[in-house]
Amino acid sequence: QVQVVESGGGLVQAGGSLRLSCATSGTIYSINAMDWYRQAPGKERELVATITSGGATTYADSVKGRFAISRDNAKNTVYLQMNILEPEDTAVYYCKADVYGRFRVRGIYWGQGTQVTVSS
Repeated sequence: QVQVVESGGGLVQAGGSLRLSCATSGTIYSINAMDWYRQAPGKERELVATITSGGATTYADSVKGRFAISRDNAKNTVYLQMNILEPEDTAVYYCKADVYGRFRVRGIYWGQGTQVTVSS
């Protein structure tokens, strides 16, 4: 069984910064890509950033140059450093992990989400 837990959300003024964390635990053989998604009220969930097991990263155009994704493989944790936040970044942020778990069975696991609110 694998658990994914996000933390670090909160309320911040426009122009400020937040750092989100996502810890994956349980019976884990290895973790492939880890992603951050977000969903604003009334909108579809969108992919924000991805990091592969090798450390390659990709970003949505809307966050390039402002957000940075990183991971600590020893801790099975992924981070999202968010700088120069804008009110449009307000959303629930979700972590997704592509995991080889018990018996090396592959599964996709989501966290419960963490709220980020950016005030203008």
